[in-house]
Amino acid sequence: MKDETNARHEEEAVIAMLMMRAKAIGEKNAEEALSYEAEDSVEFSLAPPLVSNGKDAAGLQTWFDSWEGPIGGEVRDARLTLGGDVAFWSGLLRMTGTKTDGAEVDLWFRQTLGLVKRDGRWLVAHQHASVPFAMDGSGRALLDLKPQTAGPVE
Repeated sequence: MKDETNARHEEEAVIAMLMMRAKAIGEKNAEEALSYEAEDSVEFSLAPPLVSNGKDAAGLQTWFDSWEGPIGGEVRDARLTLGGDVAFWSGLLRMTGTKTDGAEVDLWFRQTLGLVKRDGRWLVAHQHASVPFAMDGSGRALLDLKPQTAGPVE
């Protein structure tokens, strides 16, 4: 029973951290968003380069500044797996909003997060976001895909 209670507590702690991180991203607060990342984090994001290492507040703020107003979001099919001081989360994310050039964004993408518990805090140590691409030889990113089934929104 004690192990089950502890596991539930850890799951709640991870989810709370991810919710606070998502709020900071939606509000375009780079410093707050990065406070939930490990110093040695690794990121494979939708934008170049192929990999980013460590925290880049200036780069994140530059991206945030390319948005008019808040960045909207939705999560579907989220899964969290915990094991001691490591965990991983995966799900489908929707990013919505308006860019400063007037472009409307409504994009579903896949995300996986690797988490570590350090000094009693859960932190993002690895993140990977991707969209599928056409396997017809064109290499075209498939940016118009939507989730097949209406999974639970979390």
